[in-house]
Amino acid sequence: MMWDGYGMTGWGWGFGLLIAVGVVILVVVLILTLSKPRSVPSQAPPTGHAPPTEPGGATSPKQILDERYARGELTTEEYRERLTALGLDS
Repeated sequence: MMWDGYGMTGWGWGFGLLIAVGVVILVVVLILTLSKPRSVPSQAPPTGHAPPTEPGGATSPKQILDERYARGELTTEEYRERLTALGLDS
């Protein structure tokens, strides 16, 4: 006998089973990780035109007011008051 019965003891079978389970778990984790679709950063849908911006690249105050009014965050009265306050009422 080469190993003097080492492989036939309770510890030998338990250790071999533990190694086999670990290998199976490792393979499953690798397959799941590699098969996941890569996430693409979300982008705003193209509108066909760029919003008006100030020279520094910031969105103009009128554009911000227009967007807030369109979302319903401002009433018509508030919208007009703020346009007047900014000197944008034309």
